[in-house]
Amino acid sequence: MKLHFHGGVEGVTGSCHRVETGDTQFLVDCGMFQGGREAEGKNHQPFAFKPRDIAFVLLTHAHIDHSGLLPRLVAEGFSGPIYATAATCDLLEVMLLDSAHIQEKEAQWRNEARKASRERDNQPIYTARDAQRTLQQVRVVAYGEEIHPHPALRCVYRDAGHILGSAIIETWITENGKTIKGVFSGDIGQPARPLVRDPTPILEADFLLVESTYGNRLHRSMEATLAELEHAITDTLTRKHGNVIVPAFAVGRAQEMLYLLADLHRKKRLPPMKIYVDSPLAMKATEITMRHMAILDPDTAEVMSWARKQNKGLQIHFVQDVEESMRLREIKHGAIIISASGMCDAGRIKHHLRNNLGHRDNTILITGFQAAGTLGRRIVDGEKEVRLFGVPVPVRAEIYTIGGLSAHADQAGLLGWLAHFKRAPAQTFIVHGEPESTGIFAQAVRDKLHWNNLVAPTLNHCIEL
Repeated sequence: MKLHFHGGVEGVTGSCHRVETGDTQFLVDCGMFQGGREAEGKNHQPFAFKPRDIAFVLLTHAHIDHSGLLPRLVAEGFSGPIYATAATCDLLEVMLLDSAHIQEKEAQWRNEARKASRERDNQPIYTARDAQRTLQQVRVVAYGEEIHPHPALRCVYRDAGHILGSAIIETWITENGKTIKGVFSGDIGQPARPLVRDPTPILEADFLLVESTYGNRLHRSMEATLAELEHAITDTLTRKHGNVIVPAFAVGRAQEMLYLLADLHRKKRLPPMKIYVDSPLAMKATEITMRHMAILDPDTAEVMSWARKQNKGLQIHFVQDVEESMRLREIKHGAIIISASGMCDAGRIKHHLRNNLGHRDNTILITGFQAAGTLGRRIVDGEKEVRLFGVPVPVRAEIYTIGGLSAHADQAGLLGWLAHFKRAPAQTFIVHGEPESTGIFAQAVRDKLHWNNLVAPTLNHCIEL
């Protein structure tokens, strides 16, 4: 039995792991690389395997860095089922079509820009038609349900507490009469956070893949995080009289921000607010979230119900069409604008940054992980000027990094999840982290849990189990 690492190693995007047995081959995730031109080049490279040889895909969750290359996989010959939770299936329907739209538009824009140079046409990574075909191959799996995608494999999906529908996948793989248990963590959520439930403890595995996005640090406490959020918004709206711009992942972070703002206002910790959610994808994701209240944290329903009844102190507007989005540029003060993408590399957020970054009265709230090479990372790292749509824009707005809102567990959260294992897996692979984070986390696991068989795989690394 072999385990191949085709992404989600030496970095935090492009998650894709291939299991190869004598009887079958399958993938766990098939995500898109994100973060600048290098990532774009990886997305266009040929797969390191033949898509038609893949029997099925086990999908941990809907984030594009885990699901975003599924349509390309289908376009190149994969015809098997894609297993995911019900909420993930609902989110895929909007996220993959949105991603395909972005691929098509960016290819069109590049082709128009290169007409004068007569360079060859740019083709999108995949099209909306490819995304539609992919959705037809999705199969729903309930949390706790045992499925048998192949006679030699049984699986159970457990709640990962990361975003709506996210899963840890337990697998039991039989080869040559011997069964071994593999666990794929997907992205593990931080315990005691709003919106989603805590990650499900797992007790044993023969081999384990565990993420390490924040394996080198501790998040700020929720109390300190909320205090900083309260200060940033109150100071901007009531003292500086500016706007608050929030780059937010359309799935998960946008809904969490709405919950937190509503809850803080309900507790009279925030002033009256006009909140604009300028992302059609975030609006659809919020609707899907409301349909899956049964799998959310119990406090969420109460706060969301309260927020829907407010019509004065808390005004939430979902912006759909482009014309309405463009009118937001005329607002010079008093607005909270939540927009995608969360790493500032695409979508409507770039327009809001262009209009607001250059003014000292405004605030930019960075609420999620910013991968190396992204516009968001450059802003967080303190660049004094960035380019947006080819135009230099000075960075004068105040930048807040609200680290405690991460949907990923920090080092303590990851170690706490691993501590539930009755014994160390025979092999543990530390993935989904930048090299510094992966290395520091591996040492922490050795020091605190006394696990020794730890490997940080490299891209296209193959391990025989």
